[in-house]
Amino acid sequence: MEITYLGHSSFKLRGRSAVVVTDPYNPEKTGMKFPKVAADIVTISHGHADHSWGEGVEGDPLIISGPGEYESKGIKIFGLSTYHDQSKGSERGLNTIYRIEIDGIYIVHLGDLGHKLDDKTLDALDGVNVLLIPVGGYYTISADIASEVVSQVEPDIVIPMHYRTESHKAESFAKVATLDVFLKQMGKENLAPVPKLLVTKDKLPSEMTVVVME
Repeated sequence: MEITYLGHSSFKLRGRSAVVVTDPYNPEKTGMKFPKVAADIVTISHGHADHSWGEGVEGDPLIISGPGEYESKGIKIFGLSTYHDQSKGSERGLNTIYRIEIDGIYIVHLGDLGHKLDDKTLDALDGVNVLLIPVGGYYTISADIASEVVSQVEPDIVIPMHYRTESHKAESFAKVATLDVFLKQMGKENLAPVPKLLVTKDKLPSEMTVVVME
């Protein structure tokens, strides 16, 4: 299973039988160009424009945009309802986190999670190989809470997302932290970004590993 970072909270997950794209973003909202990409399945964590631009993905994909159990082309997906804030959705509404099974690898995309996870959600996510986690704060969990969520989930691999970059529209993301804040929190400064990540069941790291993606 191959992971490619498309920017913001969007990833391309390529398995043997199908391709999944998570949270495609509208360039007008983020200020970032969304790359040309085709998929069989698109997951959308919530309806904000920087996470729900399904029309930007080619290939007439199946669009999944809420809690439930789904299966298509050998990919199994389980969506769990959470909140976009720490006030049970009263500020920013609901958020869906997805547990995606591809080639025997379990990937969890947390969307714009706004809080630590409760025991019921953790039980449902048991056995996470790759955790895609927002770390920029303001709209999502902050770097310190993200590090606590990592400890809760205990994944094999952690890939941060939803942090401010030079490509982001300044007026919309000025209050979002940069990646270095999370890396310092995790004690993983100066990691070299990788263009793609190949994950197989027989070659998972023996200790939890943080991976920064280009």
